[in-house]
Amino acid sequence: MNGIINVYKEKGYTSHDVVARLRGILKQKKIGHTGTLDPEAEGVLPVCLGKATKLCSMMEDTDKEYRVTMLLGVETDTEDMTGTVLKTSNVTCSESDVYEACGKYIGNIEQIPPMYSALKVNGKKLYQLAREGKVIERKPRSITIYDIRILFCNLPEVTMNVRCSKGTYIRSLCRDIGADLGCGGCMKTLVRTSACGFQIKDSYRLDEIEKKRDSGELDFIIVKMDTMFQQYPSVTIPSDYNKLLYNGNAIPIHLEHAEEKIRVYDEEKNFIGIYENQKTRIKPIRLFFDR
Repeated sequence: MNGIINVYKEKGYTSHDVVARLRGILKQKKIGHTGTLDPEAEGVLPVCLGKATKLCSMMEDTDKEYRVTMLLGVETDTEDMTGTVLKTSNVTCSESDVYEACGKYIGNIEQIPPMYSALKVNGKKLYQLAREGKVIERKPRSITIYDIRILFCNLPEVTMNVRCSKGTYIRSLCRDIGADLGCGGCMKTLVRTSACGFQIKDSYRLDEIEKKRDSGELDFIIVKMDTMFQQYPSVTIPSDYNKLLYNGNAIPIHLEHAEEKIRVYDEEKNFIGIYENQKTRIKPIRLFFDR
C-alpha cells in the first residue's frame, strides 16, 4: 500500500506506538509518521505508507493548528500537566490582560524550547538530560505564530486555537504567556486539529482503521501521494520517453508552463514524481514511482 492515512492519535499513545500498531493492522513494515505528538496530546497524525514515506520530511515542514487549554497559575518542569509542579501562584490578571498577552505572540518570534523535548544538545536528547536532573541553556529558535484565537476564557483556564509553523512548542507558548501575565502557566490539554493539509474531522482512530481493513474498505481512506501536490500543474509524458522517465533521468522536453514545479505522469496515468521545469528539459526533484 502506498499513500497517506489521516490517523487520529489518541491519548496514551506515542507517535511511534501508532506506527507500530499500524504495521500490525496493515501487515506492512514501511510506514512513517509526519510529526511527533506527545503521548498526552491527541489529534491529527498523518501516516505515510510504502513509497509515500518519501513524503515524511516534506510534510513535516508544513504549518499546523492546535486547540490548547492553558492553565494559569501553575508551573511544571515539563511545561504541561504530566510534570512535577514547581510553583503555584494566584491568578490576578483579567480576561482583557489575557487577550493582550496572547496578541504579543502573533508573528515571527523567538522561542526557547522546553527541557523535556527530543531536541539534541551535544548528541544527547534534552529530555534525557532533564531526567538526570540537569537543566541546560537552550538557544531560542525562530518560529511563526500565525494566529491565536481565544475560544473560552474561564480563568485560570484559557482555551485557544493556535495556528503556527513547524518547530513551535505549544507547551512553551503557554509557559511564556503565563510568565508575561506574572502568574506562570502550563499546558493542560492539547489537540492537533490540522497538519499537512489534513483535518481532524477526516481522521480515523486505530480501531476504525482496523474495521476498515476487515470490511475491505481501506482503499477509501488512503490518500494518494499526488494529492499532496495539487498546487502544481500536471504533465503526461509521451511513452517515447519512458526509458528516461523510469530511470529517473532528466527529460529533454519543452513545456510552456510558467510554474517551476510540475507533477509528472506516464501515459498509463502512473504518478512518477515532482519535476523542475527548466524550459528545455524537466529534471526530477522527488520520484515516487518504481517500474
